[in-house]
Amino acid sequence: RFLHLADLHIGKRVNGFSMIEDQKFVFEQVYNVIENEKIDGIIMAGDIYDKNVPVAEAVTVLDEFLTALSVRQIPVFLISGNHDSAQRISYFSALVRSAGVYVTEAFEGRMQSVTLSDEYGELTVWMLPFLRPQQVKRFLPEEKIVTYQDAMQAVLRQTPIDGKKRNILLCHQFITGAVKSDSEEHTVGGLDQIDAAVFDAFDYVALGHIHRPQRVRRETLRYAGSPLKYSFSEADYGKSVPVVDVREKGCIDVHTVPLSPMRDVRRVEGMMDELMRMPYSEDYVWVT
Repeated sequence: RFLHLADLHIGKRVNGFSMIEDQKFVFEQVYNVIENEKIDGIIMAGDIYDKNVPVAEAVTVLDEFLTALSVRQIPVFLISGNHDSAQRISYFSALVRSAGVYVTEAFEGRMQSVTLSDEYGELTVWMLPFLRPQQVKRFLPEEKIVTYQDAMQAVLRQTPIDGKKRNILLCHQFITGAVKSDSEEHTVGGLDQIDAAVFDAFDYVALGHIHRPQRVRRETLRYAGSPLKYSFSEADYGKSVPVVDVREKGCIDVHTVPLSPMRDVRRVEGMMDELMRMPYSEDYVWVT
């Protein structure tokens, strides 16, 4: 049983306000989900930090989070996203493996993996950090790579996936059909889009990059979404975390557990006298 997390953006500031306190609050709820749902492993699909050079406080928050999971002897599988520095995220990756924290290293032409075993046999967790076409082209010069989909297909062609066994992929890309919000980076012309069919070989695809929790084409190809609302375009939908039960080959169940923020993100509209009579709130509010 895995808990799927993504787009933590630790250290993020929204309209000048630090979200560290809000992030610590929601992480406490994540700990509760881990305990209540009896989670066996954590999959973290990128954008761990908000900046590729994170502030010291953000590094401390992640350190405390991973240490708490290590104490619980819960393995963690973690990839870098487009906001992260793949090199910084992977510092000491060989060392922290002994603590059950598996961090993908910077991409060097092949996909990294960890193989686990249970009563149903082997299960391989494939970990692919955020990729740009030029990165892949550097290591696979013989491939014709223009778009993000070209890059992804080239990497998968080099990957020995045993379709008879169970395979989970951690990936941080934009899948065609996913609904975006204003707090993500956008690419002009849609060159960053990848068709969902590219991932048909995987039993579950743990996606990061899009902040709205959602499935894409199938229940087992899913964005966890960010644990907090990072823009006012996200005001009208809630946040949650997916819990993924992986049993025998072809048998995966997913359910979500809602998260509640310390301070909500809301839009309000009205005449000034109406607004001034509203109850006092510490929420982040866009007032019209």
